[in-house]
Amino acid sequence: MKEIKAEIKIKDLDKIDIRVGTIETVEDVPASDRLIKMTVDFGAFKRTILVGMKKERENPKEVEGKQALFVVNLAPREMFGIESHGMLWDIGYEDGIIPVLAMPEKPVPNGTRVG
Repeated sequence: MKEIKAEIKIKDLDKIDIRVGTIETVEDVPASDRLIKMTVDFGAFKRTILVGMKKERENPKEVEGKQALFVVNLAPREMFGIESHGMLWDIGYEDGIIPVLAMPEKPVPNGTRVG
């Protein structure tokens, strides 16, 4: 088990905008050996988000239609000619296990905020 990270103030959490989105499509990024491209519906807006899950799942398309948590206020980042507008919030990567989606226990409206 890894050590707990440095203590933060509750106001630091207010800087992170984590929302529920439905993964509409998953597409391969042929130029990358890790990345897939997701189109995610957040209700009032949709985003393209690149995720490094190609080697983590035999079939990355299995997450299509599922709701998951995403950080939506990261600065855009271009990789392999595609601009990513967010980050999938998954569970396990930092602990060296095959990551799983962080998901609501039951369906909620797309765009619902965490916290």
